[in-house]
Amino acid sequence: MDKVVVMIGLGQLGRVIAGGLLRGGQVVVPVNRGDDLPAVAARWPKPTLVLISVGENDLHPVLAALPEVWRERVGLLQNELLPRDWRAHGIIDPTVISVWFEKKKGIDAKPLLSSPAFGPEAGRLARALQGIDLPAHEVADKESLLWELVRKNLYILTTNIAGLETGGDVGTLWARHENLAREVAADVLDIQDWLVGQPCDRERMLAGMLEAFQADPQHGCAGRSAPSRLKRALQHADAVGLGVPTLRRIAEAAGVS
Repeated sequence: MDKVVVMIGLGQLGRVIAGGLLRGGQVVVPVNRGDDLPAVAARWPKPTLVLISVGENDLHPVLAALPEVWRERVGLLQNELLPRDWRAHGIIDPTVISVWFEKKKGIDAKPLLSSPAFGPEAGRLARALQGIDLPAHEVADKESLLWELVRKNLYILTTNIAGLETGGDVGTLWARHENLAREVAADVLDIQDWLVGQPCDRERMLAGMLEAFQADPQHGCAGRSAPSRLKRALQHADAVGLGVPTLRRIAEAAGVS
């Protein structure tokens, strides 16, 4: 089964990478919401990869229900992802890819940056994206992966949360509301530091976020998921007593509780 990839979740992002895998000669076994995971695992017990691409709120239930035979073959394609998420379920060495392309219904996938991947099957995922003209690369070590994951979290959370107040696109956010963006980013990084268990290099993180801003200045800020992202961020802050004053002010104004 060295060319079999089980895919749990086939939303917009999942379908893109599934297309790349199929084009590269892989066999993709789709698993949709409500499917019987043990039954699928009985039929496909040793795929090369079990790639999980579900919404943020569904990740932990899926990992908790994952059949034992698959637990050493996990791949994760998620936003708002950190090592604590997979370690909470006893998963030690997953393949992880942080995607930097946008895919909306009826529109071709649009890359912002090259998507970094790390883990046993990182090369397979990078090649799948490269095969459909989306830039991707492998990173060298876990420290590099952690930086990439926090950078992506910073970009998503800052743009979505600030966008609840400003609307517009990321180029306008930085050009006209830089102070607000910096304040939101500082609160977001306070939360990320706690979730990771160590302080990050804030100047480097901000530079990484700005690189993504510059790659697509017209990228919209606040999507449909912005309120839920803000709500999850505040839940993390409340768990450890972080002040995050800008996030709380935006939440009050936007009616997010």
